Amino acid sequence: MNLLENIQGILLMGPGPSSVHPMTYYALSRPTLGHLDPYFINIMDEIKSYLKEIMGTENNVTIPVSGTGSAAMEASFVNVIEPGDKVLVLINGVFGTRMVDVAERLGADVDTIEFKWGTSVQPEEVEKKLNNESYKLVAVVHAETSTGVCNPVEQIGDIVSKTESIFLVDAVTSLGGMPVEVDEWGVDICYSGSQKCLSCPPGVSPITFSDKALAALNNRKNKVPNWYLDFSMIIKYWEGEKRSYHHTAPINMLYGLYQALKLILDEGLNNVYKRHQDNHEKLVKGLESLGIDMLVEPDFRLPMLNAVIVPDGADEAEIRKKLLEEYQIEIGAGLGPLAGKILRIGLMGHTARKHNVERLLTALENILN
Repeated sequence: MNLLENIQGILLMGPGPSSVHPMTYYALSRPTLGHLDPYFINIMDEIKSYLKEIMGTENNVTIPVSGTGSAAMEASFVNVIEPGDKVLVLINGVFGTRMVDVAERLGADVDTIEFKWGTSVQPEEVEKKLNNESYKLVAVVHAETSTGVCNPVEQIGDIVSKTESIFLVDAVTSLGGMPVEVDEWGVDICYSGSQKCLSCPPGVSPITFSDKALAALNNRKNKVPNWYLDFSMIIKYWEGEKRSYHHTAPINMLYGLYQALKLILDEGLNNVYKRHQDNHEKLVKGLESLGIDMLVEPDFRLPMLNAVIVPDGADEAEIRKKLLEEYQIEIGAGLGPLAGKILRIGLMGHTARKHNVERLLTALENILN
């Protein structure tokens, strides 16, 4: 028996992955080329161009990492951090804590500023810290997937720009669903993932390095400790007329990313952002009519990841189970201190459509009644 034949068409409305456009599925199915084939190199160059536009950057090193968003996170730290380097991580959710874990494994001297989950990073606290101490790198999550909070990256970037620190931003959930302006916000390293608002299956992850970040890489005292993610070698595969083999690229995944990025640019970035925001507002209004509240204050809510407070007397695990088994809709649970207290509803990429919001609201109304 072929188990693939029994896979159901679940509507993905959780924290990722998101639903995939049929044209992206088609792209994934195209014949595999060699990773140094001249035609494939043309596709690589187009991917770089598309990523620059969507990430708002002119950085030459703007490429996809062969791996999920967690690989891009590790690549961001492992290429510029050496033992003893001072790092500041701003934490208000799971993925800030993950940054700390990655940096500590590299021997960094890590400081943190922590904020209550469900609230945003406060720029004034960051400024106060940076006025008193110097860091090689300052890291923050733009869209905290675990809480549905949008952190004020632009304001934090203004503060970090007055220092010598490298500014690192996690845009795994935000890229492709809301503006990400790497150059304008003074971001030195920014990474994302393919499976959220880009609506490509997980497996490749955009990343960009500024000249300041590349200088830190080039001036290392020791080799990058992770061979697979060593950008001093990977860049040679993505740059220049003569490409140098490093590892076999995930050819068909890059086809998928190419098509997913093209779909976004064909629709128009502002149109895509508006679609996410409009469907977020429709969802919030519908939830309010059911007596369901949001965790995050309106000014800091993400359009693509909605943290919803579980109604009194309801069992969040039972709600998710019924949605999946009876309505073929997947949503997410809370994590850490929010486990059992919230539901996480994703409106990411191709999922962010009016009919999907209406389908979910109808299902929730039936379950809660």
